[in-house]
Amino acid sequence: MGEIDLIQTFFGSFTLWILLGCSLISLTVALERWLYYRKIKFNPEKFMGILEKMQSALQKGNEEEALSSVGSQPGPIPDLVRTAVVNRHRAKVELDELLTAARMEQRLALEKYLGILGTLGNTAPFIGLFGTVVGIIKAFHDLAVSGSGGPAVVAAGISEALVATAAGLLVAIPSVVVYNYFMKRVKEMATILEVSSIRLLVVLHSANGK
Repeated sequence: MGEIDLIQTFFGSFTLWILLGCSLISLTVALERWLYYRKIKFNPEKFMGILEKMQSALQKGNEEEALSSVGSQPGPIPDLVRTAVVNRHRAKVELDELLTAARMEQRLALEKYLGILGTLGNTAPFIGLFGTVVGIIKAFHDLAVSGSGGPAVVAAGISEALVATAAGLLVAIPSVVVYNYFMKRVKEMATILEVSSIRLLVVLHSANGK
């Protein structure tokens, strides 16, 4: 029995085309999220410096200077600081609720597109298995139609059909690994957001002299 012609198998299986599309989507999402998390990387020392500048500016009653300490930096932490500064005159309970809402919004932004990776990681093996089942059905059908060839014909057809299962796993495993890694980053950032909002409340409480 000769080797499997992967190119011919690929062009002859619609499930492999589906899995190719899934792999491209997974790669695109993973790259987009990696660039996003890299852009908003948290620097504790820089954040503490921002808090000190902000507290000093607010004690002088200079809101513009306090906001300029954050600048136009992207990411959940700067957005949280801007929300706190703009609403600093509100009661502590109200400000705490606003910061909680801001954290929830930022978490949604952090988890954006990650559901796609999780879905692909769960469904890709089943797509591959479906392709294998279809391939096996076709192999037995070809054997029944030809009426000759024996087990060798069936074995060749099944071996080609199993390529779909392997392809499904090839898409699913990286997707699941990347999904778990990014979810770990999301949980870490969520914890940082909670700690930062507590520090912001303390700083604003001190700056307002309440």
